[in-house]
Amino acid sequence: MDTLARAFSAPAFRELGYWLFRYRRTWRGSIVISIGNPLLFLTALGLGLGTLVDREDSAYLHGHSYLTFILPGILIAGVMQTAFLEASGPVMQSALPRGSYRAAASTPLEPTGILYGHLMYWTLRATQNAVLFVCVSMFFGTVDPARAPLLVLIAVLVAVAFAAPAAAWAVTVSRPSQINAMFRFVVLPLYMFSGTFFPIEQLPVPLQWVAWATPLWHGVDLGRTVALGTATPYGVLVHIGYLSVMVVAGLYVARRTYRRKLYV
Repeated sequence: MDTLARAFSAPAFRELGYWLFRYRRTWRGSIVISIGNPLLFLTALGLGLGTLVDREDSAYLHGHSYLTFILPGILIAGVMQTAFLEASGPVMQSALPRGSYRAAASTPLEPTGILYGHLMYWTLRATQNAVLFVCVSMFFGTVDPARAPLLVLIAVLVAVAFAAPAAAWAVTVSRPSQINAMFRFVVLPLYMFSGTFFPIEQLPVPLQWVAWATPLWHGVDLGRTVALGTATPYGVLVHIGYLSVMVVAGLYVARRTYRRKLYV
């Protein structure tokens, strides 16, 4: 309860207000990108490559079109990627000696308030991106409107599950090259090999076990089974449990790294 109270405290909302004020300068471009990206992905991969895949009538798709199959994966993987980018570079820059975190820490704001305020901003951004993506997907007729809100909630959970540990780590680094390396060698492989574009059953068995252990696969599989109507209670509980543990662990570590970095 104490953690929840801190997350929604007035100081946290002041930090959120700062990031929303900054966002006022870029929100138009952000919305254009949030709409344009799914349009490009769904057109190229779904209507282009998808027509070739559908001709083969792959058993891995369980009777669904390739466009319907990849849509939840692209949504979840895209939100994951955006969450990492939002919670890494800006956090590192803000924690530098002349960054906004330092200015906020010199006021009555505590490091936990700074963290939770920024976390609320990431959550709002993830919600915006997910809602726009799902709206575009409904235009293509690949998302059941009744399941659309569930897809948005899953996407937001995945975003927070990645943003929290990313921020916990990014606040401790000081060089952009470290973030670039993490993106290239961790985030991109996750994006490509966690079931986003093809069923992981097509991978060699050892790689399947690796994929099953990754957090993105849990998000992708949860979103896909919910979107396709094939979710089971056990599978939903396992996926949500895994992602919730990531959120709790990420926030636990982030509170400590933020205090260590900003209490000087």
